[in-house]
Amino acid sequence: MENVSINSNAPILVTGPAGFIGFHLAKNLLEEGFSVVGFDNLNEYYDVGLKQARLEILCKYSAFTFVKGDLADSGAVNSLFDRFSPQITVHLAAQAGVRYSIENPQAYIDSNITGFFNILEACRHHTTRHLLYASSSSVYGNRKEGPFAVGDDVSAPISLYAATKLSNEGMAFTYSHLYGIPMTGLRFFTVYGPFGRPDMAYFSFANKILKGKAIQVYNHGELYRDFTYIDDIVAALRRMLFAPPKADAAARHKLYNIGGGRPEHLLYFIETLEEALGKKAIKEFRPMQPGDVYKTFGDTKDLERDFGFLPGVRLEDGLRRFAKWYKEFYSVP
Repeated sequence: MENVSINSNAPILVTGPAGFIGFHLAKNLLEEGFSVVGFDNLNEYYDVGLKQARLEILCKYSAFTFVKGDLADSGAVNSLFDRFSPQITVHLAAQAGVRYSIENPQAYIDSNITGFFNILEACRHHTTRHLLYASSSSVYGNRKEGPFAVGDDVSAPISLYAATKLSNEGMAFTYSHLYGIPMTGLRFFTVYGPFGRPDMAYFSFANKILKGKAIQVYNHGELYRDFTYIDDIVAALRRMLFAPPKADAAARHKLYNIGGGRPEHLLYFIETLEEALGKKAIKEFRPMQPGDVYKTFGDTKDLERDFGFLPGVRLEDGLRRFAKWYKEFYSVP
């Protein structure tokens, strides 16, 4: 890795600032005195009101500029880069969700394939010092043993969402190889925390538990997830932001797992959430969902070696923080 300096007048571009990770990263950067441009289409995949609440917080900072636009619109993306000339771009906007990719596959092609291509093309034609982009632990497929290492075989994605993220990694490598653009791909593992995504299990569980509704526990509870608290994600991104990969024989491209470091059993996770919320869940046990995976477990040794990073928030603490935020945000007594 090598540290790079950027033009002090050049803002950092964060795509998806109205999304979960994008919001927290943008807020952190603004608090540290950086200028940030956010690009988001505010789609209706989940509650737009939550997205607007995140944006309202960011817009209180004078150094934040919001541009509404769609990744699939090449003209809008090119105009964004022409106007702001970002030297560092953190591309977090995407169509998320494994199960929704079965219902609406076109949205994933438009956003995750066409949209990412438009970002790569814009970086190619502008002075890009570092592009960081979101991949996903879903690229590892449905394996049962772990930890999953970046060098493992990822040739069998089991959802279209996973396939688009794997395609992003290949596209990024190719553009880095051809055009010398420094790029870092981030394989996120089940990110959770305040202002999270309502489509994620922990969020929907909290909603149903507090309303006294049954939660659906898939594969009869025999699932494991490597949960990563949002503050740990932001801390890792901040260490990586100004340290793009050095050139090697192939490309200035590097992949990293960002995970919590241990897989948690789903039933233990539910018990911990119940304790944080102060209420027991009504459970409905169901078979495995199509496209879902049995276990996620990331090997984060590369991240520790290159950036000295280790996750610092335990699941029990993270869920307590989430539960406190949830009750306050939704005015739950």
